[in-house]
Amino acid sequence: MVDSFDVIIIGSGLAGQSLALRLADHKKVALITKRRLTDSASAWAQGGIAAVLDPSDSVTSHVADTFDAGAGLCDPKATRFVIENSARAIQWLIDRGVPFTRDPGSPTGYHLTREGGHSHRRIIHAADATGAAVQETLTEQVKAHSNITILEEHIGIDLIVGTKLNRPELGCLGAYVLDKQSGRVRTISAGHTVLATGGAGKVYVYTTNPDTATGDGIAMAWRAGCRVGNMEFIQFHPTCLYHPQAKSFLISEAVRGEGGLLRLPNGERFMPRHDKRAELAPRDIVARAIDFEMKKRGLDCVFLDISHKPANFLAEHFPTIQARCLELGIDIAQQPIPVVPAAHYTCGGVVTDLRGRTNVPGLFAVGESTCTGLHGANRLASNSLLECVVFSEAIADEIKANARQSTMPLPDWDESRVTNADEEIVISHNWEELRRAMWDYVGIVRTTKRLQRAQHRIRLLSREIDEYYSNFRVTNDLIELRNLVVTADLIVRSALRRKESRGLHFSQDYPDTLPQARNTLLKPRG
Repeated sequence: MVDSFDVIIIGSGLAGQSLALRLADHKKVALITKRRLTDSASAWAQGGIAAVLDPSDSVTSHVADTFDAGAGLCDPKATRFVIENSARAIQWLIDRGVPFTRDPGSPTGYHLTREGGHSHRRIIHAADATGAAVQETLTEQVKAHSNITILEEHIGIDLIVGTKLNRPELGCLGAYVLDKQSGRVRTISAGHTVLATGGAGKVYVYTTNPDTATGDGIAMAWRAGCRVGNMEFIQFHPTCLYHPQAKSFLISEAVRGEGGLLRLPNGERFMPRHDKRAELAPRDIVARAIDFEMKKRGLDCVFLDISHKPANFLAEHFPTIQARCLELGIDIAQQPIPVVPAAHYTCGGVVTDLRGRTNVPGLFAVGESTCTGLHGANRLASNSLLECVVFSEAIADEIKANARQSTMPLPDWDESRVTNADEEIVISHNWEELRRAMWDYVGIVRTTKRLQRAQHRIRLLSREIDEYYSNFRVTNDLIELRNLVVTADLIVRSALRRKESRGLHFSQDYPDTLPQARNTLLKPRG
């Protein structure tokens, strides 16, 4: 049986939900999420959303800061497109009811904070839980809309494309999706399919990302024939809470923006030695500085100190961080916070144009799963949520203006030659081996030899996983592992192609930056 919709959106973060709401008055939409509707990286975002809102700020300044962070690789048209539309994107969220933190004394009426790499206070936020506030607001509206069908506990397996049906001109026709609760694979047809699946942080051992960040959209798009770009640029957030009970808890960039200082265990500051901007340098510089100090001195972590600020200031601006740290016995008003870098944001992904279109007709991508040209070699803090909202509007306009229907009968999922898995230990073992290899060999500082070691292990794992996939029924863990190994391979292949150090990619073998910035574009065979 085939389920049919006008639009399938795979992923329920800010990109997916905002697109669904923009389309739902005009189209029949299926919103597919592999856990609950609120389980996404967007909901974990603390700092806020960058936008030109204050009269003293300007589009030119925000563009310049984005270019500077992106290390010469940002696309000028894409960057200006996003930032010119930033104020309208924020207004759309305000009109939806998002409770951003107010400041009656501000010209905008809202409190704007500053983060690393920004020359102005331009980060609008909801205390220190902006993502959660946005997601909660939109989720209620998504649930209430009669034209949006929500498929929770469903995970995309593969896209259905014309090339696999000997009709390449048909483009993308829908997707095969596993209903995790029943174990049944559903065939879902749509005129337009959108990948809003987020990034791939779980390809590393240490990450600030939720468990859902397994590169699903990037891997599905690659197998469907899409180009991917700049996958070597994995942003490591400098300050993830270091504590055995604090899985993936991020200490927001805004803590440094409001005066937090990075210190060694003896209390000494070290960032001024690495960059004149000190703690307010872009994330790649701060992460490498911390990595350098930890390796040089054999440290398990460094410390982020905001204790010189008044207690009531911390309670007002960082209530979530303060509460979580207190649960773990850390009073941020009295003592510094132990932190380490962790994989945070995938700056590359599926290549799209300014309408969110991929090179496969009928297939779009939005959010962290994409390479739009905005982030270049390093994402500027708080530009990510902005990208989601701006591109959701562009994609919605494109879909509404260009009706497209999937009329060809789609084949059902074929399970006739597979059986239930006999030993699922293979999946967990390969999962751990893959993530450990990526952390050890494809981390903050790289060498050609380390990358080649990673590539050799990834290829062995890929063959083993493909054989397993061919013989056994699909499960959530198997689908995620299959996508992770594809994504890991794309990251390593891209890193080996870049014979320089730029932005988030630092190679000890090629420490200099080449005079001309070039994107790394990979195309599937055929």
